[in-house]
Amino acid sequence: MGLARKDLRCFCCLVLKCKFPHHNLTVDAAWPALFVDKETGTYWDVPFSMAIDLASLPLDSGLSYHLCLHHNHGLPKQFQGDPIAQVPASLFPGVSAKCAFSYEKNVDIWRSKAQKLKMVQPYDIFLSNPHVSASGTIGAALSANFGESSVRLVEDAKDIKQLSYHNPTLKSTLLGDIFASMSFTAQHGNFQRLVSDLTRFHVRMDFPSGSKFLSGATLLVQDLLNSHQPSPEAVKMICPTTSLSLQQQIAGPFSFRVDSGVVIDFKDKGWHIQADQPVFAIEYALQVLWSAKAVAWYSPKHQEFMVELRFLES
Repeated sequence: MGLARKDLRCFCCLVLKCKFPHHNLTVDAAWPALFVDKETGTYWDVPFSMAIDLASLPLDSGLSYHLCLHHNHGLPKQFQGDPIAQVPASLFPGVSAKCAFSYEKNVDIWRSKAQKLKMVQPYDIFLSNPHVSASGTIGAALSANFGESSVRLVEDAKDIKQLSYHNPTLKSTLLGDIFASMSFTAQHGNFQRLVSDLTRFHVRMDFPSGSKFLSGATLLVQDLLNSHQPSPEAVKMICPTTSLSLQQQIAGPFSFRVDSGVVIDFKDKGWHIQADQPVFAIEYALQVLWSAKAVAWYSPKHQEFMVELRFLES
């Protein structure tokens, strides 16, 4: 289940970041901490949450790893959203240690060799190279959980065949799984001219659980062999989490951007595809800082509006 931290309601929040030659270390603590469940849009307050995160620096292609130690204290309370939504297992009190190893491969399908305008600095140096590229990632993750969260994790995964071990006496659970993702990016323009010099499209598909995908594929094959209509549960298990992003220059440093998920409405008999939690934004590139921008974005579903200053975001 996807979760994202929100810092808007933290009475106290501490973030410490240390950059090493080949690693990034982040220590993050908040009380209370506000989380949003990406699947249901429900907000949850956790009295105290702390995480220590060590990650290898990202490479264009190659191996990388990620280590994380996370602790929650106190029972989560719903702040906003579906009143009958269940509390995500990872928000219950307890301690979890996670490690992930992955291999990523990036491929340039096409990259422009045309010369840029001389003596004209791009509005954003990271958006100045027209190209078409694709990337793929595959990896494995292992987590050890202690406390109430370990019990809920076992219950949530009982119908999925995966590497797992549960010790009720110690309230501990060991889970292992594989994951994969694919992305495609296409960009036109160097973002140097006043108009019509930037159009960028990005799509990403994530398969967060290989075990869940294989379980869904098995159910789907069984339905087809038995001449049954594929069940919504099986199709939902094999569908990746898909997100789309489209950015278009308006004039000069101003551009319009929309980010949205893509989901299938299984409640509809036609299984129609629809946008999920779109976010609309106006961006103003701060040209003098090479790669920085002021962003004003709005989320219709959550009725949230915010103005942010972002640096080095590609």
